[in-house]
Amino acid sequence: MTSGLDVRIGINPISWSNDDLPSLGGETPLETALAEGKAIGYEGFELGNKFPKDPQALGEVLARHGLSLVSGWYSGELARRSVDEEIAAVGPHLDKLARNGAAVMVYGEVADSIQGLPRPLYQRPRLFRDEQWRAYGDRLTAFGRHLLGRGVRLAYHHHMGAYVQAPEDVDHLMEVTGEEVGLLFDSGHMAFAGGDPAAMLARHVARVCHVHCKDVRPEVIRYARNRNWSFLQSVLAGAFTVPGDGAIDFGALLAPLERHGYRGWLVVEAEQDPAVAPSYAYAEKGYRHLRGLVDALGSGERGAA
Repeated sequence: MTSGLDVRIGINPISWSNDDLPSLGGETPLETALAEGKAIGYEGFELGNKFPKDPQALGEVLARHGLSLVSGWYSGELARRSVDEEIAAVGPHLDKLARNGAAVMVYGEVADSIQGLPRPLYQRPRLFRDEQWRAYGDRLTAFGRHLLGRGVRLAYHHHMGAYVQAPEDVDHLMEVTGEEVGLLFDSGHMAFAGGDPAAMLARHVARVCHVHCKDVRPEVIRYARNRNWSFLQSVLAGAFTVPGDGAIDFGALLAPLERHGYRGWLVVEAEQDPAVAPSYAYAEKGYRHLRGLVDALGSGERGAA
């Protein structure tokens, strides 16, 4: 029996150095992350601030390590600005992704977001009225259509501290956007936001075009909620970890992806302090856990790894 889960396993460099908290792994060279990721078995990397900005230079760095470009985060502001303004802003980033073979662009809404601020998560921005949601959805759909013109699909990242955080926000987003807008499903952010990761992924699997595999430590999340921590406080305290090191059942997440015939990347992404969670060891743990689950599906086994 062969698996319908035709995936590649990639990683975000955040395991080695954190863009939001530069003090975490700031001293680690990009070449170290790429060499270690390749040695572990990862096929590609998402972008981080240490990667070259020039498309050709980026391609050369990745090729030197035999790695593919998975995607790259884009800080969008369609909650506040027009589609034309967003198209003008995205140009260089979109060109970099398209010229290096990335099929999706990670869209993170940063307008009014508090994800990088020392503020409790209940103060995050929200869309309250149906007309606000519809207008936002229309802008996202038009922007997604523009990206598809370059062969890149918008992968919307639901994120703590932003407009689309809670399970009901994701439901609403999928209702008001067209097929041009894909969903980046992030298991860790969904669990932190109070959702059932497996159930939410199964509900929206037809729109999932990218997957971030992030595990959680529930006891830390309970503290974060009860003490009104900010997102970055939660990260520093260890809310997230790699697959296989927390409480999420990744086998239950892969099942709906397999049934739907998902083709794309599974990306290990876990914001942690590398001084506490050594980069190589945790990146390897996440890879081995996912690789075992995917291989078990391919062999027809269930409940393996």
